[in-house]
Amino acid sequence: MNWDEYDAALFDLDGVLTPTADVHMHAWRQMFTTFFEAHDVEPAYTDEDYFRYVDGKPRYDGVRSALASRGLVLPEGDPSDEPGTETVCGLGNAKNAVFSRILATDGVVPYPGSVLLLDLLATRGTEIAVVSSSRNAPAVLAAAGLADRFEVVVDGEVARARGLEGKPSGATYLYAAEALGVPAARAVVLEDAVSGVQAGRHGDFGLVVGVDRGAGPQVLRDAGADVVVGDLAELVVR
Repeated sequence: MNWDEYDAALFDLDGVLTPTADVHMHAWRQMFTTFFEAHDVEPAYTDEDYFRYVDGKPRYDGVRSALASRGLVLPEGDPSDEPGTETVCGLGNAKNAVFSRILATDGVVPYPGSVLLLDLLATRGTEIAVVSSSRNAPAVLAAAGLADRFEVVVDGEVARARGLEGKPSGATYLYAAEALGVPAARAVVLEDAVSGVQAGRHGDFGLVVGVDRGAGPQVLRDAGADVVVGDLAELVVR
C-alpha cells in the first residue's frame, strides 16, 4: 500500500474501525426473529440475510430489503414510531433500541489494527473521515474513544439532513471527500459491507479497500473492491 498516492482515507465505522457490526448483526437478528416468529414468516431470519439485505444500508432501507426478501410490505410509518410498531420505521426503531442497550451495557473497543492505521495516517497528514449509514455513529465513536480523531463524520443524520442517498450510492462518500477538499480520485474508501464497497466503486474513488469481516473476499471483490484485507493493520506501511 503506497499511501503517497492518496490524500484522504474515508472509513466506514461498524466492522471497519469498531467491531460494532457484530452488535448490529445481533440486534437485527433479534428484531427480525421476533417479528418473523410472531407472523409465521418463513424461512427464518439468518446472518446470511444480514449480509445480503441489511449490512451497510440505512436502517429503514435494511428493513424494507429484508421484508421484501420474504414478499412482505409494511406501511412506512414515521421515525417517531414506538419500537416494535408494525411499520418499517417501528421495526427499524426496535432494532436500534436493542443496539443501544448493548452498546450502553458492553461498550466498544476499536480494532487494534484500525488504530494502528489511524496513527500512521495521522503522522503522514492524510485527511480522514468517517462515512457511516448508522445514526449511532457519534455515540459509537465516543464509546470507542475515537471521536476526537475525526472532524468530518458523515452519518445517517447528515445524509438525511443533506438529502444524500444512502449506500450503495456513492453520495455520502463523495460528500465526505468534498468536505475534506480532496478529489475522489485521491481518496481511499475502506468498507466491510457489500453496499459500502459498491458505494466506493460508484463514486469512482482512487482505491476501494474491502475489509473482510464475514462477507467473504470474493464477494467484496465482485462488489468492486480493488484490494481485500482481513485487518487494517495489513495497510500499515513501516
